[in-house]
Amino acid sequence: MDSKQQQQQQLYLANKSSRQRFSEWIFRDVPSDITIEVAGSTFALHKFPIVSRSGRIRKLVSEHRDADISRVELLNSPGGAEAFELAAKFCYGINFEITPSNVAQLICVSDYLEMTEDYSHDNLASRAEEYLDSVVTKSLELCVQVLQHCENLLPLADELKIAGRCVDAVASKACVEQIASSFSRLEYSSSGRLHMNKQAAGSKCEGDWWIQDLSALRIDLFHRVITAMKCRGVRPESIGASLVSYAQTELTKKSSLWNPNQTTKVVDPVSTAAHERAVVETIVSLLPLERLAVPINFLFGLLRSAAMLDCSVGCRGDLERRIGSQLDVATLDDLLIPSFRHSGDTLFDVDAVHRILVNFSQQDDSEGDDGDEGDEGDGMDDNGSGFDQSDSPQHSPSQTALFKVSKLVDNYLAEIAPDANLKLSKFMIVAETLPAHARTVHDALYRAIDIYLKAHQGLSDMDRKRLCKLIDFQKLSQEAGAHAAQNERLPLQAIVQVLYFEQVRLRNALCCSYGGGGDHEPDHVRPMQQSWRASSGAFSAAMSPRDNYASLRRENRELKLELARMRMRLNDLEKDHVCMKRDMHKSGSRKFVNSFSRKLGKLGFFGNSSSRGSTSPSKQSQRTDSRAMDRTCASTD
Repeated sequence: MDSKQQQQQQLYLANKSSRQRFSEWIFRDVPSDITIEVAGSTFALHKFPIVSRSGRIRKLVSEHRDADISRVELLNSPGGAEAFELAAKFCYGINFEITPSNVAQLICVSDYLEMTEDYSHDNLASRAEEYLDSVVTKSLELCVQVLQHCENLLPLADELKIAGRCVDAVASKACVEQIASSFSRLEYSSSGRLHMNKQAAGSKCEGDWWIQDLSALRIDLFHRVITAMKCRGVRPESIGASLVSYAQTELTKKSSLWNPNQTTKVVDPVSTAAHERAVVETIVSLLPLERLAVPINFLFGLLRSAAMLDCSVGCRGDLERRIGSQLDVATLDDLLIPSFRHSGDTLFDVDAVHRILVNFSQQDDSEGDDGDEGDEGDGMDDNGSGFDQSDSPQHSPSQTALFKVSKLVDNYLAEIAPDANLKLSKFMIVAETLPAHARTVHDALYRAIDIYLKAHQGLSDMDRKRLCKLIDFQKLSQEAGAHAAQNERLPLQAIVQVLYFEQVRLRNALCCSYGGGGDHEPDHVRPMQQSWRASSGAFSAAMSPRDNYASLRRENRELKLELARMRMRLNDLEKDHVCMKRDMHKSGSRKFVNSFSRKLGKLGFFGNSSSRGSTSPSKQSQRTDSRAMDRTCASTD
């Protein structure tokens, strides 16, 4: 009851104030002969001035001529009491100013009251239409203001083409502004040719000043304006900047989801969520098709909002496809999308990241490589055609993009690995999404798997073996291999593989440094060196020539470093050997020296060289190393 009484009191005060306001301009000395009620407000007026201008009221009065009608109620009058008051003032010949704030109301109320040229010359309808066409449509800012006041006048504003004319005018003016600003950035070079000023082109375009103004529109009118701009040929970058600005206004500044502590009027959370859902879905539908037209962190922000607001599957799928097309410029923070499902789910939305990776792998690489000319060491082919085309899809991302995304994915796996709710299947499916040739080094993948093993110590031996099969131990660096060889969390088979490949690498380094290849290589070294070369060749065949060259350069640098270390170790061993022989010779213990020398020879550190210049190792050392290699290979199998 209290709320109803308050509403009645407010209505009474509004009627009282309206009557007081109207009594200031009506004829006080002539009693009124007609009362018109509009939206709860009453107007005590005179028939003659109203009937002379309004065809609708003239018809009502003529229909009730015999009854001498004295009270008329106008239902659904556009603009309410405020618009009708202006129309009544016009009927009484009282001057008032037509502005962008009231022109839409005047056009609608004049159409409702039929205040056209058929009933009076230079009537309200023609006056308002003239102002709209000659003043409003010439200014982009005024058009935006009129569109704001059209929000409560739809669909009548559309029927009278008020909103349509303003939308077309905004799109046309924005296009003209951009053309003018583009011409202002043109300058003549020393050779007399026109070219774009690079400094001006890199700065914010002066023709995009209208972007902030559009953020004040309602989402349906904003959609119409952006669609018209696309048809007019406004630059995709400007369209994208306008979408970013609108999203920041509607989803960040006004949203109760992002600002829970803001002090605003109490609104229905259901209607607020529905409004924000409509904003996200509309912005996604308006995104330009051009790559990098909007920042990728903005796309990830929309994806988070879409997941939070439970937007349509099509909306989220469109965002995931767009993100996948430019995933190579994303960061780790972008991929960390919170999961908004039940409490037992993972901390981050791993399924969404997997779908993004699938879209990235399936994209059409028609644009080639962008902006990676100076990346030394990448050595990737521009069109991603360096690997075997018979085993690859028809269209795939460039090798440079694959290399960047592989590092991003490995860092992402390391970030989500400690999650206790992360299942092994989800972890593996993300790691396996990229093709095998995407990773040239497996150090980051090994680190992520090691973190997962540490956080999930209850995994069975079979699951640990499955997980470690993702690692190519040949692609581990020396430091990662040394760590893996001592890692107790890895299964035994994995540790054996690490030790085997480290032994192969060491023997190859020694043979290249001291053996010089050819016929002087020991027999037990040749098959291992050939197997290493064969495996390297298989890996190289799956890469482009530029990729293979870059990989060989990296391997060459690693081998040089390792050879330098081995030379220092060998020099130290030879010095110790000589010193011990000298000391033992003085003490008369030649038997101990000969025994120590034979042990050093069995280790095979010196390959096919010796202090005496021999060209082949001892038969005993050859048999010992051959047996050790056979045992290692059998364990690996």
